[in-house]
Amino acid sequence: MRWFFNIGSLLLLCSSLAWAQKMGDSADRSQLIALENAWNQAQIHRDGKALDELITDRFIYTDTDGTLMNKAEFIADSKDPAVSTSLAANDHVDVYFYPGVAIVAGKYHAKGSNRGKPFDHYGRFTDTWIFSNGKWLCAASHTNLVKQ
Repeated sequence: MRWFFNIGSLLLLCSSLAWAQKMGDSADRSQLIALENAWNQAQIHRDGKALDELITDRFIYTDTDGTLMNKAEFIADSKDPAVSTSLAANDHVDVYFYPGVAIVAGKYHAKGSNRGKPFDHYGRFTDTWIFSNGKWLCAASHTNLVKQ
């Protein structure tokens, strides 16, 4: 009978840990989606300082045309005065958790003008976030265009 109690205690402990993990994932999911939305606002406002606080020092970005950028290049590109973004919104966002890592994937819509030419882009993104020093930071981002 004692072994039955030990197995029951173990099952209760495991289910409690799973529930706690699920609750943590829920809070982290909300936080990551909020960070993605803050990223969109930083790009609309060309706020390099805000972007700097969202991404790691070794950040790597793959743009829709295949261009690869590091952190400094990405922030400089985001502050380009020839580009004016009036809309940046995400949709159908999913978050996948791994120990210390989260992958955020979804659809995006960006609208504005680039060197006087209007753009209206629909695409997909995949961002890799790491939990470091008590906060989430994006380590890599990849975007691609899709036809509307």
